[in-house]
Amino acid sequence: FLPFHTCKSQIKSVWMVTYLSEVSVTSLSALTLALVPGSSQVKAHAQKVADALTLATQHLDDLPASLSALSDLHAHKLCVDPANFQFFSHCLLVTLARHYPGDFSPEMHASLDKFLGHVTSALVSKYR
Repeated sequence: FLPFHTCKSQIKSVWMVTYLSEVSVTSLSALTLALVPGSSQVKAHAQKVADALTLATQHLDDLPASLSALSDLHAHKLCVDPANFQFFSHCLLVTLARHYPGDFSPEMHASLDKFLGHVTSALVSKYR
């Protein structure tokens, strides 16, 4: 496995070239059974997810602090099942691999998986 500090440049580079809101819509659509895929509600939430992940890429050295308010929101107000973060991470990885096959090397896959794991850990920290 790659150390997280070696993954940072790969994470930032892939984030700069992706249409993250579109990728988020596709990924969220795989998880939301109650909403119409591509609906305005899914698109609005996908943009929020894209913005949060972009924020996370800008604060890779302190994800818990940068995602603290979001963790509080999901844990205490929205009461989101924390397993959904892992499901979404998987859907996002599959979507990125499908949309950007040339950029999605095994190293990039490992870097993004590690990044999303750290994001998930930060988001579920307030559930304890």
